[in-house]
Order: sequence, then C-alpha cells, then structure tokens
Amino acid sequence: MLGTFTYQNATKLYFGAGALENLAGELSHYGPVVQLIYGGGSIKKNGIYEKVCGILRKNGKTIVEDPGVMPNPTVEKLREGVKIAREHKVDLLLAVGGGSCCDYAKAVSVSVFCDEDPWDKYYLRFEEPDCAIVPVGCILTMAGTGSEMNAGAVITNREQKLKIGHVFGPEVMPKFSVLDPVFTYSLPKRQMVAGVYDIFNHICEQFFCGTDDNVSDYLAEGLMRSVIRNSLVALDDPENYEARSNLMWAATWALNTLIAQGKNGGDWMVHMIGQAVGAYTDATHGMTLAAVSGAYYRFILPYGIEKFKRFATEVWKISPAGKTDEELALAGLAAMEDWMKKLGLCMDLRALGATPEMIEGIADATVLLDGGYRPLSREDVVRVLTESF
Repeated sequence: MLGTFTYQNATKLYFGAGALENLAGELSHYGPVVQLIYGGGSIKKNGIYEKVCGILRKNGKTIVEDPGVMPNPTVEKLREGVKIAREHKVDLLLAVGGGSCCDYAKAVSVSVFCDEDPWDKYYLRFEEPDCAIVPVGCILTMAGTGSEMNAGAVITNREQKLKIGHVFGPEVMPKFSVLDPVFTYSLPKRQMVAGVYDIFNHICEQFFCGTDDNVSDYLAEGLMRSVIRNSLVALDDPENYEARSNLMWAATWALNTLIAQGKNGGDWMVHMIGQAVGAYTDATHGMTLAAVSGAYYRFILPYGIEKFKRFATEVWKISPAGKTDEELALAGLAAMEDWMKKLGLCMDLRALGATPEMIEGIADATVLLDGGYRPLSREDVVRVLTESF
C-alpha cells in the first residue's frame, strides 16, 4: 500500500432500528433554537416529522422550519436557508431526509457567518470557511450519498447551469447522524435504486485508480458485493430489514473517506460528468451517474485494464478461463450493466430528458480531474456524452 495519509472522521453515528431515541441526548449539547431542514413533505406522510418534532419540543427546543429542500439544492435555496438561520440565530441545523438535505445543511452551516456570497466563495473559488460554523445533525431517510458522515456539499446554480460539490474539512462534518433503516422503507422504487447506484459508483470512483496492492481496494470489493446482493433483495422485498440496513451501512462507508485512503484522490469523472448532466436536466443524481458510467468506463478501460479484470473476477466472479484480458474486463462491465438494468436504472441520457444539442454545454460545465487512469480532455467528455445517448 503506497502513500501516506491522515485519517479523521468526526461524526458520531447512531445506527439501527429505534436509533432516533438517541436524538434527545445529542440535543442537550446545543442551544435552544433548531432549524429543521427537510424536503417536499414525505416525512410528514410517514410520521418521521412528528416523531422528530415531539423530541425537539420535549427537550425545550424552539423549532424554526426550513422545508422545501429539492433533490438538487439550488443556490437560491441556500441563500434562503442562510437568511432563516441568521434571522433566528439558530444553534443547530437538523437535516431530516436524504443526502440533498444533509448537503444543504452543511452548505448553510459554513455560510451563516460568512460575509461573502457562498456560491462565489465556496463553489467558484473553492475557499475554505474562515468564519464560525453552525453545527449540523442528520436524521437519514434515504441511503445513497454518504453525506451523513462526510464534509461534502453539492449545490446547483440553475442560471449558470453548474452543479458543483465542495468537500470541506472535518469541522463541517455532521456532529451526529441518526441512521434507522426502517426510515427508508417508504422510499419510492425509483429513489431507492438511484440511491443504490450512487452508493455503488462512489465505490467505483475510488476503486478504478491506482495500481498498488491496497487494503482500500479489498474493502471496496466487499462493499460492492454487498450492495449488489442487498439491492436485489430490497428490490423484491422493500421492507427487508437486513437488506435495507446493509445498504444504509454500505452507503456510509462508501463515502466517509475510509476507502479513499492511499488512493490519491480517486477518479470521480463519472460524478463530474453526471453533475453537469444534472445541471442541465435536473435529473436525479444517481440516474445521471448510471446514464454515463458505461460509456465512461469503456473509454478508460484500456488504460486500467488490470483493475477492470480484477473487477470482473473479484466483484462479479467471472472466470477468466478462455478469455483475453479485454474480454474479461468487458465481461465485468457487461455484468454491471445487466445488474443496473434489473434495478431499472436509466441507462442513457435520453431517458433523463437530455438532447444531443446539450452535449457541448454539458461538456463545458464538466469539471476535469486527473485522478483516473486516463485524464479526460473536453473532447473526450464530448465523446463519452455522445456514446451515452
């Protein structure tokens, strides 16, 4: 295992059925005003909202409502949340929902006491916070992003057609997160499978890079096998606790920085292209990843063929007998795409409402990184997008 690194994870997790019972103990560490962040109202239908509010009231907290966080949180919504936090002098940002709510809460947390526009400071200039940070807590209702145990926050600027993520330092990570797999039972199938592929691709982004014998790769392979198996179980039986709990736990470990150690940052180009697609279509994040990943991985396969062979044999258990290196590597990708089709994922950009006329703009909006086996040029991105239709 090559390289040196420093590893820290500051988030305290409460995991399992009934985990919400631990919220009261955490609330004692914070002041009286809580900004309650949630999305379109599904937590009111499934009863989670009343449970959380009941605990907050019982512990003497003043609840400041901040609903309406969309699947791709916008800069306008971010500014609205900052205004709410400032006006009410909130002591804790409590996100109840999926990764978008958690991301949004973290973006608000670093912006409340910032004198500059958060979009310019954090998402265009990529500066770090130089102000006080409002603490964040998360109550997760969807497994996918891993935002409950990392410092990432993705925000969309629809006017500029940009969707950008900023990974902050450990001081921005949620102070605590509550993960009850039962809370994910009521998710619509489309959201569940989109989250599943987000988990899987987070692992792929960190797996398809580097050539050394790395413990992180062995961990990644185990996580991928677990996601594959449990996603199919949950697809047939949405209230299978074992499957849902495994998916929720895998989502956390896929992106809490553990398997990134020794990986020199990872690839992340599927995410960069997918996020640019999302900025143009407002499509669900996991679906944008699914739509472009096949074309991208086939493009870079010749440059990292040993790892793609390993992907085939260790993750998909494909025998190498009678196959060339390329045939084996491609068989792994074919197995992945067969699984994706079983889940009902969007396999091309047309399914997301994208048109060929968007290709040039999406390519312009794609952030180019150099951590993978073949750093892409803008022309390469155009080729990947074209082959994704």
